[in-house]
Amino acid sequence: MPTANTFSKSDIPLNMQAITIKAFGSWQELELVKHDIPAIQAGELLIKVEAAGVNRPDILQRRGHYPAPKGASQILGLEIAGIVVAKSSSADKYNIGDEICGLVAGGGYAQYATIHQDTALPIPKGLNFIEAASLPETYFTVWNNMIDRAALKDGETILIHGGTSGIGVAAIQIARQYKFAKIFATAASEAKCTTIRSLEATAINYLTQDYVATIKAETAGKGADVILDMVGGDYVNRNIQVAAKDGRIVNIAYLNGSIAEVDFMPVMLKRLTLTGSTLRNRPLAEKDKIASALHKNIWPLIEAGKIKPIIDNIFSLKDAGLAHKYMEGGSHIGKLILTTAS
Repeated sequence: MPTANTFSKSDIPLNMQAITIKAFGSWQELELVKHDIPAIQAGELLIKVEAAGVNRPDILQRRGHYPAPKGASQILGLEIAGIVVAKSSSADKYNIGDEICGLVAGGGYAQYATIHQDTALPIPKGLNFIEAASLPETYFTVWNNMIDRAALKDGETILIHGGTSGIGVAAIQIARQYKFAKIFATAASEAKCTTIRSLEATAINYLTQDYVATIKAETAGKGADVILDMVGGDYVNRNIQVAAKDGRIVNIAYLNGSIAEVDFMPVMLKRLTLTGSTLRNRPLAEKDKIASALHKNIWPLIEAGKIKPIIDNIFSLKDAGLAHKYMEGGSHIGKLILTTAS
């Protein structure tokens, strides 16, 4: 391949390396195989993938619990960063050679992937491919749930569960841009709590502290206006307990399960809003809207250094299974990234 960002059709190989699932199950079921280059559809770009993010939904798909949407690639991977090497005749937002990152419905764990131009974004100035690959899935999710759905406002208190996950560190940094917002985040170790404090949020070690009692005490009994939760299970009732009047609770995952016995009386008395969302199956127009909001509101903050990607570890594409094993261990702080560099 050329070293400069100029490509011709002859530069694109007939096949590529990609990660596939041999059988639903453990991280050991992921394998590196030779695969056809994906075909470009209307409005799409073909990307030479330099890096791809690893996310919890990838693990769910590997286990057989989160199938790809109809028409999407069966290859794992929801976010990529790389170089535009080809495009459909109807794709007019980017040129061959442009460096982009973006959201895909599948196909990221590969040397080449297609992406619709409406879910692609230019790589923020100053970031490399590894850093850029950590942004799309995480920031699309946080913006849509914390800002669009929960409508976080200046002066409000927010509780972010999983404060050192990729979602958590992004949510803390975005919330920090709001004036006088008080930010609480939960984690399970002192090392993780130290990271949360370094991001200027109040850390709560949920193994040694009751987050409901702690936040009630810190807010003079008011509680949290917004709660971003990826845990579920017994947290559902506890989130209702700690929510402030007119509070908004947003579930984006259920690591402890999606079934809970709930007393709904406080929901009525405190006028709470309970909501949740997934991103992968959303209409393209909705993803386009989120992408535009990120480009306008978050990309300048990244370029100014006010929001920074936090990368825990980088794995070669062939070691995608090891990346999954590491994520399942739960010790990571920030994002895990796959690189296609040999």
